[in-house]
Amino acid sequence: MSDILPLDVIGRRVEVNGEYATVRFCGAVPPVAGLWLGVEWDNPERGKHDGSHEGTMYFKCSQLRALQDISLWNCAVSHAGEQGRIAEACPNIRVVNLSKNLLSTWDEVVLIAEQLKDLEALDLSENKLQFPSDSPTLTRTFSTLKTLVLNKTGITWTEVLHCAPSWPVLEELYLKSNNISISERPVNVLQKMRLLDLSSNPSIDESQLSLIADLPRLEHLVLSDIGLSSIHFPDAEIGCKTSMFPALKYLIVNDNQISEWSFINELDKLQSLQALSCTRNPLSKADKAEEIIIAKIAQLRTLNRCQILPEERRGAELDYRKAFGNEWRKAGGHPDPDKNRPNAAFLSAHPRYQLLCCKYGAPEDEELKTQQPFMLKKQLLTLKIKCSNQPERQILEKQLPDSMTVQKVKGLLSRLLKVPVSELLLSYESSKMPGREIELENDLQPLQFYSVENGDCLLVRW
Repeated sequence: MSDILPLDVIGRRVEVNGEYATVRFCGAVPPVAGLWLGVEWDNPERGKHDGSHEGTMYFKCSQLRALQDISLWNCAVSHAGEQGRIAEACPNIRVVNLSKNLLSTWDEVVLIAEQLKDLEALDLSENKLQFPSDSPTLTRTFSTLKTLVLNKTGITWTEVLHCAPSWPVLEELYLKSNNISISERPVNVLQKMRLLDLSSNPSIDESQLSLIADLPRLEHLVLSDIGLSSIHFPDAEIGCKTSMFPALKYLIVNDNQISEWSFINELDKLQSLQALSCTRNPLSKADKAEEIIIAKIAQLRTLNRCQILPEERRGAELDYRKAFGNEWRKAGGHPDPDKNRPNAAFLSAHPRYQLLCCKYGAPEDEELKTQQPFMLKKQLLTLKIKCSNQPERQILEKQLPDSMTVQKVKGLLSRLLKVPVSELLLSYESSKMPGREIELENDLQPLQFYSVENGDCLLVRW
C-alpha cells in the first residue's frame, strides 16, 4: 500500500461513506497483518476505539466530548450555528472564551450557552452586543455560570441588572471599559457575587459606590482608572467601622486621582479589608507613603501586592507616632491621660494616633526633639554584605543611607536573600577594627547610631 499512500498522510482529511475524519496514524498494528490507517472522526459518535489496540496506544484523538475549556478568541464567530450541534460535539464545556468576535446580540449568546449545561465561565469581551432592555425570560441557561467577562461590550448598568436574574450563582463579574454609571441598587440580584471589576469606567464617582455597598459577599472590588479622588462612609464616625461593604477584603484603586490622606483614613473603617493596591496615584509620591498607609489602616495585611510583615507594621506605626508627635502635642495631646485632649481637627486627620499611643506609649520628649541640621543630611554608605554562615555565597555590595534603620536593612536583605525577616541576625565589622564584630540589636535604630561607616561589612546570619 505504501506506493499509493502520500508521504504526508498524517493530518490528511478523508471522507468515508459521507462521514469526515482526519488521519492520525499510518503503520503496522501487530499482530494484524498489513498497513493500517487510524482516523479521528468528526462525528464523536463514530469510532470503535480510542486509538489503542490490545493495550498499545497508537494515536490519540482530541476527544471533543471530553473537552472542558475552549478559546475561540478573534475567530469571527457571529452566531450559534446549527441548532444542537454544539451540545452534540462538546457537551462538557465549562469555560468558553468568545472575546473579540462578531456576536451582535445577547440572544445569540443565549443560543450558544443553552447548549452548555455545565458552563461556569464565559468571556464575551470586545463583542459589541445588544442587550435586552427588559428583564429576559428566566431560564436555566446560565444556572451554573460563576464567571462572566463583559469588558468593552457596551453594556449599561441597567442592562446588567435586567440580565442578572438569569445569573443566579454568579461570583465574578468583569465590566471594564463600558462607560458605566451605577444608577440603582442591585435588589435580589448579584447577591452571591464575590468579585466586581469596574475599572476604566470614568463615569463612576464616589456617590455611586454607595449603591453597591450592600452586596453581602463582595470581597474583591476593582476601581482602577475611574478618576476616583475621594471616598466616604457616612454611617461611621472617626475610629468606628462602617456597615458598608461588609465582606470587602481586596480593594484595587490604581491609576486614580487620590491625593488626600483622608481617603486612606476612610479605608480603615472597612471591617474586612486586608489587601489594598493604590499605585500610580498622586498620594503614592508622598514621602514614606507606604509606611503611612500601613500605620493608618490597622488590619491591612498586603499593600501593593507585598505582604506586610509584623516587623514592618511595628516600624511603620512607631515612625508615624514619632513623626506627628509634635503636631499631636500642639493640638492638645499629652502623655498624662487626664490632660490628653487633642482637638477634633487632629483626630480627623490622624484617627489612629491615639490608639498607637495606647499601643506603644505616648512619644517621649527626647523622641520629639528636632534633629540638628548636620544629622538631617543623609549620607550614603557603601557597605559589603557577607553571609557569615554561608561563606560560599558571593559577597554583595550595597549603598545604604546612614539614616536607614536596622529593621529596614533587614527588610532589604530579606528580599535579596529570600529569608524571612524574623530569622535574620545582623551585625557589622568595622574596617578600622578588623576582627571585632558589633551586634545591631535594636531594629529601630539607624545605622549611624552604631557608627557604621563607609567600607564596613555587614554580617548576616539566619
